[in-house]
Amino acid sequence: MSDLLEGLPPRFLRTKEAARFLGISLRTLEKHRTYGTGPLYRKIGGRVVYAVDDLDAWTAIGARKSPKDRDAGTVFPARPLTPEEQTGF
Repeated sequence: MSDLLEGLPPRFLRTKEAARFLGISLRTLEKHRTYGTGPLYRKIGGRVVYAVDDLDAWTAIGARKSPKDRDAGTVFPARPLTPEEQTGF
């Protein structure tokens, strides 16, 4: 079975690996998870893992072509959101 998976890129990353993938600290990613502002994650056997596709999707929220790009979303900081931020107004 391991021969079939050999050479394939990882589909899921642990928190430390995901933080490195995103270029943020481990603690920041943990805070994002706590506050609900971070990427989607999964619990598998009591372990937190992140799908690479979910990490890419989360970072794509803030993608913009210029500072004036009105269609870009916001990747919020790792803190509790205000009621205005939660509703988007």
